[in-house]
Amino acid sequence: MRLRVAGALLLVCAAASACAASDEQTRPARTKPSRTSSASASASAAASKAAAARLLPGMPPPLDPHDLYAADRPGKLSPAVKGLPPRVYVPNTLSNTVSVIDPKTYKVIRTLRVGSQPQHVVPSWDLKTLWVNNDLGNSLTPIDPATGKTGRPVDVHDPYNLYFTPDGKYAVVMASADRALVFRDAHTMRVVKSVPVSCYGVNHADFSPDGRYFIVSCEFSGELLKVDTARMKVIGQQRLPLVGAMPQDVKISPDGRTWYIADMMADGVWVLNGDAFTRPRLLPTGQGAHGLYVSRDSRSMYITNRGEGTISVLSLATGKLVGRWRLPGGGSPDMGGVSADGKVLWLSGRYNSEVYAIATRDGRLLARIPVGGGPHGLAVFPQPGRYSLGHTGVFR
Repeated sequence: MRLRVAGALLLVCAAASACAASDEQTRPARTKPSRTSSASASASAAASKAAAARLLPGMPPPLDPHDLYAADRPGKLSPAVKGLPPRVYVPNTLSNTVSVIDPKTYKVIRTLRVGSQPQHVVPSWDLKTLWVNNDLGNSLTPIDPATGKTGRPVDVHDPYNLYFTPDGKYAVVMASADRALVFRDAHTMRVVKSVPVSCYGVNHADFSPDGRYFIVSCEFSGELLKVDTARMKVIGQQRLPLVGAMPQDVKISPDGRTWYIADMMADGVWVLNGDAFTRPRLLPTGQGAHGLYVSRDSRSMYITNRGEGTISVLSLATGKLVGRWRLPGGGSPDMGGVSADGKVLWLSGRYNSEVYAIATRDGRLLARIPVGGGPHGLAVFPQPGRYSLGHTGVFR
């Protein structure tokens, strides 16, 4: 939230006596603040204090309580990433590589060898490292975004996906095959606590505005979990109201009131009240709904319909679909992110060994770039934001 500071005009008198006389003649009569204004100010201060008290300890407070993505405006880069070369990092699950694309030229400039079946490239909470999730390789390969070079892999079992708690203390490994949420030290990746789950295929997640809980999709059993962040405990579980449901990406609305869960078998997104964690409703979008990405102005959400080669555009103000972009010649738009300036949506083409660069202004395909086999959770980096909650880049 931006605060406007009013300037003050200082009048300097040549003589002290003249100043005194002028003061007596021009000073307005003192009035007591009204009870209404005092009560309003007190209520506002109390509300702010209560909101701060509800935050997960150690979590940076939202810049704007009405917009969780206020820190993600175009070009609003953290000092930690200023000067880094803009790149698109594409994990190729079938090639065991990461293709590095220069977004200015739409060319692959480097191919990195990593572990077996890399699924996602995940920015660390402090924005200093990119972690490649080598799912079957049981490791995380670090990439230095300043040099583009890989470091020594870290042993982490079953790292299908990776998130970070809003306080920056823990990494949360979505251990899909192990059926567990594994909380690890965010820097050393040492196991702090492994939380077994009864659902199948823990996959994607997002955090509440206060960081106190997060919601996880379980793609193979069609369920959702609600997890207490501080207690590292599952506090809610429900099955989606559709036989064969297969939930994927999870994203919260800017005002923090609504959760969206893409479902590739329901061909749409589930709309959920996260606080109440009641039965959600389905909003049809397109075949194979998969990835969810918020625009730089917090007004729209881009929904990838992998099964039909389209991207649906949702108005976050009205909750209604306002457009659909179709990839010319087809494709399989999967996961990705928005460029730092907000002008380009980058998506992997999961079944077509390619990456798409799409203009967010009108959905025009800017480039189709060949990469390795099975491109999946690509990361656009750097992006605006103060810290990363993980996945392919969920920034606050």
